[in-house]
Amino acid sequence: MLIVHVHVHVKPESVEAFKQATLANARESRKEPGIARFDCLQLQDDSTRFVLVEAYREADAQARHKETSHYQVWRDAVAPMMAEPRASEKFAPVPPDDYAL
Repeated sequence: MLIVHVHVHVKPESVEAFKQATLANARESRKEPGIARFDCLQLQDDSTRFVLVEAYREADAQARHKETSHYQVWRDAVAPMMAEPRASEKFAPVPPDDYAL
């Protein structure tokens, strides 16, 4: 399993458009067999900051996700909405012994 946190800072005037585009992408992304979770979080103290939490069942599912039309539409739509380039962090789960992935 691969978990990715994508940090996004959006221009204030683009917040609602970003949310709509991102939720449309998330709905389609959740249908992909390699994706276990795909969530959009908005910072309470700063509505222009978001974290996308993407959980992939296997590492190569992220590459397959980036080849989908819904990702490419999202990427191109939100590019001009960014206040700065998005950044990501990749994580591996550290589950307790009795937790099934």
